[in-house]
Amino acid sequence: MGNMSAVESAEMSQKRAKRRTRALGFAAAALFAGMLARLYSLQILQAPLYQAQATANQVRTVSVEPPRGLILDRNGRVLVGNQVVEVLAVSQHAATTYPKVVPNLAKLLGVPVSQVTLALNNSQFSPYEPTPVAYGISKQKAIYVQEHAAQFPGVITELTTQRTYPEGSTAAQVLGYVGQIKPSQLAKLSQKGYTAQSQIGLAGVEATYESYLRGVPGQTKLEVTASGNVVGTLGETAPKPGGNLVLSIDTSLQKVVEQALGSEIKALSHTYDPYFHTYLPELTGAAVVENPNTGSVLAMASFPSYNPSIWVGGISTKNYSILTNPANNYPLINRAIQGEYTPGSTFKLATASAALNSGLVTPYTLIHDPGYFAIPGCTVGKCSFHNSGGESLGNINIVTALSASDDVFFYTLGYRFYVATQQYGNTPIQNMAAAYGWGSPTGINLPGEASGMVDSLSLRQELHKLYPQAYPYANWYTADQLEMAFGQGETLITPLQMANAYATFANGGTRYVPRIAVGVVNGQGKVIDKFAPKVAGHVKLSAYNHAAMLAGFEGAVSGPLGTASGAFQGFPFNKFPLAGKTGTASVQGLNPNSWFVAFGPAQSPQYVVSVVIKEGGFGASAAAPVARKIFEYLLNHPVGPVKFGVGHLAAGSIAAVGKNGQVTTTTAANSKSTPSGSTTTTAAKSAG
Repeated sequence: MGNMSAVESAEMSQKRAKRRTRALGFAAAALFAGMLARLYSLQILQAPLYQAQATANQVRTVSVEPPRGLILDRNGRVLVGNQVVEVLAVSQHAATTYPKVVPNLAKLLGVPVSQVTLALNNSQFSPYEPTPVAYGISKQKAIYVQEHAAQFPGVITELTTQRTYPEGSTAAQVLGYVGQIKPSQLAKLSQKGYTAQSQIGLAGVEATYESYLRGVPGQTKLEVTASGNVVGTLGETAPKPGGNLVLSIDTSLQKVVEQALGSEIKALSHTYDPYFHTYLPELTGAAVVENPNTGSVLAMASFPSYNPSIWVGGISTKNYSILTNPANNYPLINRAIQGEYTPGSTFKLATASAALNSGLVTPYTLIHDPGYFAIPGCTVGKCSFHNSGGESLGNINIVTALSASDDVFFYTLGYRFYVATQQYGNTPIQNMAAAYGWGSPTGINLPGEASGMVDSLSLRQELHKLYPQAYPYANWYTADQLEMAFGQGETLITPLQMANAYATFANGGTRYVPRIAVGVVNGQGKVIDKFAPKVAGHVKLSAYNHAAMLAGFEGAVSGPLGTASGAFQGFPFNKFPLAGKTGTASVQGLNPNSWFVAFGPAQSPQYVVSVVIKEGGFGASAAAPVARKIFEYLLNHPVGPVKFGVGHLAAGSIAAVGKNGQVTTTTAANSKSTPSGSTTTTAAKSAG
């Protein structure tokens, strides 16, 4: 056939053009339909999701710190209060956006720029909340910042609370202190509302009762622009203040105990001891007063001490070095629960109890004291042990042995137990010591309590394993048994353990867990929680054996052979009979530790007093005079029952934070409005 005509060619071109047009139309329609579907999805189906995300990008929630609860003594007296202070803070975003802010702040505060920068670089703080750079600024500086906002963009002044200590250094180690939360703590506690700005208890009851004192944080919702600037507040929830902790401590008694202990230690330090032919070092010590019928600690002193206000607003490097310098004898240590001391003759409580309770001896058993005890058949090592004073008392029973603190009598008891293990077991004395609570923590609700230890074969084996050079032998010899029986060797006891053990004997055998806090009340005096006495164990002694030991302890204080009778010469025993025990504990290479523990009135005890002065020499000459001053005070100033309620709150003590961040204070005065518009509530009266 011939070539296609021009007409046919034109028709085919038209058909191809139509097909292309239709294809393009279909493609355009498909694109348009897809666009409509996407718009529908974005604007209709997914609109709530994107709206929520947009809102989240515009709102930041900031935690508002609650004021901590107060710490009160048993009479409602404020030991730890609060005060309102001005805080200067700046957001990290503002400091980055306006470089001149930091130099201006440093100039205003009179500190190096590096100090302000260091505070701002704290990675714990959110960039959306102000980072504190100075606490306790003057009202004049706060006003200056407000009046010169152009120089301080992003800088705010706000009110916060800080701890106050109306009684100064009184009970410092018991109270403890607060400080800024540490990163490791924040990682664990952030879910409970803690933030980088939170203050947290770091020692003492501030730490152990943190959950009560802390309170409940509030929240503020801030409106934030895309660039991070805060433009408004969308809402807030006021924080709830912490509860007020009521301690078993009696402040007036506490001061007497601290003064008696401190004055004795200062008087003895660096003096010449003619008996031991040496100059005493810079001494330390502790004292405890406990109610034997409940385990309540009425006073707890440790020397040296310090003023906890040194921690307020952050402790300086200089002050921290003072507190931790060995030359200053570590005043942060609570020696009443953390100091472990060789007990000496005060340990005879356990040996006498074990001997009587097991039937090894009776109150009428006589043991001859020629002034020394010679180990039968001994030819190697130390074979002879003497009375510390060189005395020879002849035939004596357990009453005289306790009164005169006769060592030979107790060497003999130790030896008799040692050679009759088939009848009495390997550790009868250690078992009795454990029943009195020695060798394990008392359980008092204070951090860092030491456990102490009671000498034994198992202890020697453990020490040998841990410290083979210091303890080359893992054996238990006769001499070790004798040393242990009268409180020497490796036995270590804390002053609180000593008080609690004698409290157990004094009340007839019930060992309580020592109690430092008795309850929590709110700002209106309503009881939130009470901490009842807890029984930790019992010591079983017959009334017959108990009476014999009690007579021995009474004789130690007031009898003609009593080791403490000289220290208590002229004491009114007819009004306030006492029973107690001295201890002079030898420590290798050091002066002896001076111990004295006593309770009274002897037949119906209300108080147990335990005193130790490390390296103080004889218990009768160093520790006993401290105890006498304490008992003389108690004779004329008996401790009353706990007064639950707010009590005698100091004016300005913070109880709550009001709406819009206004601070509500609690004072003993009548209710009135503060200049800032916040309210002041009236303190409730103490209830018996």
